[in-house]
Amino acid sequence: MSESKSWNRNAYWQQEIERLKDLLATTELVETTKWGGIVYTLNGKNVLGLGGFKNYFTIWFFNGVFLKDELGVLVNANEGVTKGLRQWRFAQWNAVNAQEVLHYVHEAIANERAGLTIKPEKKARIECAYLDAALTNDSALHAAFDQFTLSKQNEFLEYIATAKQEATKASRLEKIKPLILAGSGLNDRYKK
Repeated sequence: MSESKSWNRNAYWQQEIERLKDLLATTELVETTKWGGIVYTLNGKNVLGLGGFKNYFTIWFFNGVFLKDELGVLVNANEGVTKGLRQWRFAQWNAVNAQEVLHYVHEAIANERAGLTIKPEKKARIECAYLDAALTNDSALHAAFDQFTLSKQNEFLEYIATAKQEATKASRLEKIKPLILAGSGLNDRYKK
């Protein structure tokens, strides 16, 4: 049995997860550890993961939305938020049918080979007339702001747009000007 980390922080379902790992070892998937959990990849792309939680252990398929799910066993763990990921949960080892599991795994592998994946939605630029006006009036600030990615621009735009009072918008603008001119994102100091 390998010693890789898994999601089961409280040592739930260790034997069952090891048995699933033994089953998955018969496939061409490569076991790795990502985000502190067991993940199986094909050509470096995430196909599925394993985890143990308080009431169940699970196989989740990163692009499970494309699986046919003939058995009707897959669930969306976070409805409305999770787009592609689907889980197959088990409350006891007796519920695991190796042939059925492998059927789903092989379909997930085929889907990965076919390139079936959900592309992240492009985020729109947040509207903030106050910051836009400041950028229009300061060409150096505007040029520096344009160097940021859309997500970093949106951090600044949202920071100003969420202020309710003009005085707060003005003080926030003064606070972010040096960051923008220095090429530092609003939240860069928190990211390491």
